[in-house]
Amino acid sequence: MADIQTETVQLDTPDGPMAAYRAVPSGEPRGGVVVIQEAFGLTGHIHRVTEALAREGFVAVAPALFHRSDDQIFSYGDFEKLGPVISKLNADTVAMDVDAALAELERQGQPASRQGIIGFCMGGSVTLATAARLHLGAAVTFYGGGLAEGRFGLPSGLEAAAALRTPWLGLYGDLDEHIPIADVEQVRQVVASASVDAEVVRYPEADHGFHCDERPSFHPASSSDAWARTIAFLGAHLG
Repeated sequence: MADIQTETVQLDTPDGPMAAYRAVPSGEPRGGVVVIQEAFGLTGHIHRVTEALAREGFVAVAPALFHRSDDQIFSYGDFEKLGPVISKLNADTVAMDVDAALAELERQGQPASRQGIIGFCMGGSVTLATAARLHLGAAVTFYGGGLAEGRFGLPSGLEAAAALRTPWLGLYGDLDEHIPIADVEQVRQVVASASVDAEVVRYPEADHGFHCDERPSFHPASSSDAWARTIAFLGAHLG
């Protein structure tokens, strides 16, 4: 595991500065990864994911997608306050924020072919949409919803899966009431004919948020396997 340096930086977007949490490994990086937050902001969980990627040798940057709002971090279940903030998101603002984070990886010496993106929950949906929008090295979605019907003005997950430009790994829990198994299996069928490497993995005992150690739905066995697959996928495609 590499030693790392972490800091909060300010990235330029057309809508003004955006905070981002950056973790950089010592030595020569294996590539760069943008970490897209879950619906609750740049939580401690997202910080730890960013740090874990850096310890595996990747430059990692987690942009604060809620930077246009006063409130940017929410407790799990605080949907009343969260709703108006999420409603401000749209495909254009999400794309500009993702692109600003990718530009930061470029400044860190990581070109597009060595750039990856990984997202959780809401960020998983953003990741799949980005994998269809851009040619990057790799993309990993953890339980991103909106497979049958798009969210935040993004295309549906099925539409994005049919248009993949970036190698993509999708990780889903069978107990997730927000993401029907039938939709996940439809995505599997669609990506079977993708022009890039693509894979769907289901975890029978996992619920939504199974990788987040701050949530009751955290499932250590599924989380551990999913993380190992993630690092292997990133390593294979960014290396």
